[in-house]
Amino acid sequence: MKATWIWYPGDFEIWLGNKFNNRRTERGAMFPPFWKQDSHWPTVVFTKSVEMDKNEDVKVFAEGQFNFSIDGHLCPILSSCCIPAGRHTLAVKVWNQATPPALFIEGVHVVTDATWQVTYEDKIWIDEEGVAHGAGIYVPVGHGCFDKSSTPPSLFGMPATEVRPVGYVECDETGKKLGGRLYDFGREVFGCLKLKGLEGGSADIYYGESREEALDTNHCETLDSVNSYLTKYRLEPGIYRLDSKAFRYVFIKIPIETRYDDVVADSLTAPFDAGHSGAFRCNDDELNNIWQVSARTLELTTQEFFMDGIKRDRWVWSGDAIQSYLMNYYLHFDTDCVKRTIRQLRGKDPVTAHVNTIMDYTFYWFISIKQYYDYTGDEDFVREMWPRMVTLMDYVLSRTNTDGMAEGRPDDWIFVDWTDFPMHKRGTLCFEQLLFLKALETMAECAVRFSLTATRNYAALADSLRKAVKDTFWSDAHHAYLHAMEDGSLNTQITKFPNMFAILYGLATPEEQRLITRHVMLNADVPPITTPYMRFYELEALCRMGLQDRVLKEMKDYWGGMLRLGATTFWEKYNPEEQGTQHLAMYGRPYGKSLCHAWGASPLYIVGKYFLGVRPTKAGYEEFEVQPVLGGLEWMEGSVPTPFGMIRVKADAHSISASCDGGHGWLIAAGRRVPIEPGKETIIKI
Repeated sequence: MKATWIWYPGDFEIWLGNKFNNRRTERGAMFPPFWKQDSHWPTVVFTKSVEMDKNEDVKVFAEGQFNFSIDGHLCPILSSCCIPAGRHTLAVKVWNQATPPALFIEGVHVVTDATWQVTYEDKIWIDEEGVAHGAGIYVPVGHGCFDKSSTPPSLFGMPATEVRPVGYVECDETGKKLGGRLYDFGREVFGCLKLKGLEGGSADIYYGESREEALDTNHCETLDSVNSYLTKYRLEPGIYRLDSKAFRYVFIKIPIETRYDDVVADSLTAPFDAGHSGAFRCNDDELNNIWQVSARTLELTTQEFFMDGIKRDRWVWSGDAIQSYLMNYYLHFDTDCVKRTIRQLRGKDPVTAHVNTIMDYTFYWFISIKQYYDYTGDEDFVREMWPRMVTLMDYVLSRTNTDGMAEGRPDDWIFVDWTDFPMHKRGTLCFEQLLFLKALETMAECAVRFSLTATRNYAALADSLRKAVKDTFWSDAHHAYLHAMEDGSLNTQITKFPNMFAILYGLATPEEQRLITRHVMLNADVPPITTPYMRFYELEALCRMGLQDRVLKEMKDYWGGMLRLGATTFWEKYNPEEQGTQHLAMYGRPYGKSLCHAWGASPLYIVGKYFLGVRPTKAGYEEFEVQPVLGGLEWMEGSVPTPFGMIRVKADAHSISASCDGGHGWLIAAGRRVPIEPGKETIIKI
């Protein structure tokens, strides 16, 4: 029997999330998130009933101070205990204010695993589905790296790989004279800079995702100052390892009395199995490069959690995360990081604000859980999350207007997108209602599918909202869903935002979808979207309408445009009309834009789902479809990870083939639907 570290459900993610979200700095000052941060329970009790045929010695490890009792009698142990033969109730109480109380017991038959129970002394227990009852509790385990006493939760982190700069130049801030060294690592890096052989005094270090930022010592957004006489960053004599930053370029200034021998960096990325990772290749070299740079962008922003950008926020945002999950399902299928991120975003009850304070981000949180189940088939996780889904939806429903629609309150942030055109974000936005509708449908479907206890009739609420949205916002005259209801009157502005979600979430009928595509999505008079964030959904909606040829051109123009400007990862925002250093600016700051942003990696999802054409039709790829679309390519080949292994696809003008390691699939092409069996290649001639 294999032991694992156990803790109170969700507490590890909450603690780790606080540590993670508070690493952000701006010009040396810490910059915490501006939403509520929960804390772990400092005292928890772990318990289990056992029946022993003979005495058994066990080793006990805990993160925190603890006591151990057998049948209510304390055992004075330090690290081991003998459990006598017979039936017994074991209980371990652990206290830890600094990190989540955690327990690891290793024996022959008695080990810590998911069969243990736990409470935080509120006298409420949780059953194996994560639901509160009078007895029994589930501890979510199996995070993949907590199966040794030497790897407790508090030591969890990303592995480091040492990388070197590709070169440097002697320069000062003007880039011309001596005064410092500007190092170029060749491409975007997230990690910890290391100075080797530092002696004699201090060094000032300026980081930049661009050359301009690193050399602008007055405005660069991240910097460090290290002194050889201090021990804060010292690994060993002469070697200093600084806190994690994002950079391609590093400018180091030192006074004349200071010297150092070498500069390297520990690059931090989540581990992944190359044998269980997606791949793509086609006849178009630019698209191949777009896919590869998208993969690197997502890998850099996949850390302890899926974060937004590696330089600026470095926070866990629900709107960014839901896209990372979907891209991840087509790249590395890291389900542990998905679960960690979903748990961290939700936090604890009571609910006092929207997720990240943003109303749309709350709706994305609900939607992400159903998507997770569709791709993984992990019913246990849905059951674990259900109580918190219910209480969060109760909060949402308590704040709807008299028409049953979601409307922002003074303390809510209505985000939608960063836009370059005027757009009111007040009143009752059609866009928000579509996300709200999908969240309600998620609740209704989960309640029915898993026989979960619901406090509301979510299906009826969804039906009512669907009708209200249709009646309020659809315009036959404009062939579109209008923007908002403001002060009792319709704001008839037309944007792509609600209309593309009407296609994606099934609100629009097939005929309305065609009208929306013609009059909104392909209408040059409708303001264009200039962030990769909402281009994700824009391109997906176009793919749903069978317009992969256009989407291929859009990817080459938009993402290819960033590559032609020297991008080594994809950006938070890209407006082709901007010039020079305008591409670096955002939020009124010359280097405010993130040049490695998770939502920039959407070609991973678009290519995997709508070009290779791979998607699950039963949860966890128990059944799936492969319906490739060349979209103007001459040939393509790729692979997509699933819980059963890999699905491999090849397509050209003459034939399409697919194979899989497990599950049961269908290859759809040329009007045919042919079964795909594990271990066999299925081919359809065109």
